Amino acid sequence: MSIVEMKVPTIGESITEVTLSQWLIKDGDYVSLDEPICEFESDKATLEFPAEASGKLIHVAAEDDDLEIGALVAKIDTSVSKPTSSGSADPAPAITKEAEAKPSTSPNSESTYASGHPSPAAAKILREQNIDPASVKGTGKDGRITKEDAQAAQHSPVKADTKASATNDISISNALFSRDERRQKMSRMRRTIASRLVSAKNSTAMLTTFNEVDLTNIMALRKQYQEKFVAKYGVKLGFMSLFAKACAMALQEKPDVNAIIDGDHVIYHDYVDISIAISTPTGLVVPPVHNVESLGFHEVELKIKELASKARDGKLTLDEMKGGTFTITNGGVFGSMMSTPILNQPQSAILGMHAIQQRPIAIDGEVVIRPMMYLALSYDHRIIDGSTSVTFLVRVKELLEDPMTLMMGI
Repeated sequence: MSIVEMKVPTIGESITEVTLSQWLIKDGDYVSLDEPICEFESDKATLEFPAEASGKLIHVAAEDDDLEIGALVAKIDTSVSKPTSSGSADPAPAITKEAEAKPSTSPNSESTYASGHPSPAAAKILREQNIDPASVKGTGKDGRITKEDAQAAQHSPVKADTKASATNDISISNALFSRDERRQKMSRMRRTIASRLVSAKNSTAMLTTFNEVDLTNIMALRKQYQEKFVAKYGVKLGFMSLFAKACAMALQEKPDVNAIIDGDHVIYHDYVDISIAISTPTGLVVPPVHNVESLGFHEVELKIKELASKARDGKLTLDEMKGGTFTITNGGVFGSMMSTPILNQPQSAILGMHAIQQRPIAIDGEVVIRPMMYLALSYDHRIIDGSTSVTFLVRVKELLEDPMTLMMGI
């Protein structure tokens, strides 16, 4: 018997442990070279782990196990050949690695490993809704179940037999008086988020200052030029690029807000990398858009769209998660009126956007109705003075209320 040991590989400099989120190949099944056998969840991303040889897969670790880098995950018995169509495992002729890894193009070939397997984002949705992946038809490549497939299954009526229907009826009827509890291990990402939030709260002198911005001119600008903008760049002019560019200009004018503390030193950045908070099924991620100060509005919009799509599909790479000198989070998309966002360490400040509300305000002695948004700037008082934080937020407000100054860079 020839055994190949599969161990957790080195994933990134800062990652010392991962969680085995799900097996893609059952214990005892045949696995081909380079075929993903399981998925690892780190504190930053979900990654597939490919087989290093072909043969019978023997599970060593279990789902939800926390594994250190180098820990044994599984074993592969390479003496076992791939079963034939009759189910037997006759010795197979030797083939090259390239030939074995190459997928079959025959119209009558069997389904690949991806058939019926959910993506990480889809798997999360299916687990939360107690939906059997076998009941979901995958529309992705090679039959892979995508996030959209899982969401569609989540909202479609469940087809069940009489016994299952009766069970569901009982559950519904008892729901009002339920005393049931369930214990579920926190995901690796959720545990990391929790740890970093507590660290940010305990290790920084965090304060929050507020202001409000009148978005009348911004909304008029978008309405006037939106159609031409989309026709030229293929993406809408959203609020996020306007806020990001306004922050980039203000950050260059107030370098303390764009700096970080490193021991007894302060590191100032001559560039602006703005991390954009994106909500995903597995938690909040903040991938940065690099050099916002040098990008056009359409480039910022395209980059945010790309990062958001990758984040929600669980496809962000570790490199795409690194860095950032300032963060913007938009609780307004969920209806938040006011919040005190927490710092994204080691950054020194974060801007919170909120819901736009039609409110009466006084202008030149008259009461008018305007689209207003509250802005919140949380900052580390160890490096940013109160006057600096207030001046920075006022500058962002001025640039947004008179967007032509933003466009002209004045």
